[in-house]
Amino acid sequence: MNRDRQRHIEGVIALVLFALTIPLANWLIGHVGTVCVPDGPCLVPVAPGLSAPSGVLMIGLALVLRDIVQRRLGPIAGLGAIAVGALISGLLAPAAIVIASMAAFLLSELTDFAVYTPLQKRNFVAAVAASSLIGLVVDSIVFLWLAFGSLDFLAGQIVGKAWMVLLALPLMHLLRRRDERLGLLAA
Repeated sequence: MNRDRQRHIEGVIALVLFALTIPLANWLIGHVGTVCVPDGPCLVPVAPGLSAPSGVLMIGLALVLRDIVQRRLGPIAGLGAIAVGALISGLLAPAAIVIASMAAFLLSELTDFAVYTPLQKRNFVAAVAASSLIGLVVDSIVFLWLAFGSLDFLAGQIVGKAWMVLLALPLMHLLRRRDERLGLLAA
């Protein structure tokens, strides 16, 4: 298999996984947690004494996967993934959180894109870390404020999403090393 085909196939796989994180996050927030707040989210512990809506786990992963989509398929595909993701988010989110879900998704992914794009050629892993961390803060603030009119779960949201990013960073390092070994260039 030639390098361009391999890069394209890996990009499509990352795009599909990225798209799947969105409905999964929306489903988790209403159905999975150690406690479900009446007329609110289901919560999971993310640190001792700290909880967050369960969808945070998938959102942290979505930020990383979008960076991989851009690395494999290019910035236009990265922006297209953001647009499709916002649409999926709006179509699948519970009615009470559609606006919050779409706005948070769109703003956080565009922030991720804006930070990742200039950094990625100099240091891929640092670009993923920085863009994801900034994106997850934006996502957390926008979503919580619009969905619940409160930032009560902000610390938990940030910690929960950050866990997923931190877990992904060693894999991003391995991906970069593999790319170098195979001669796969970023799109």
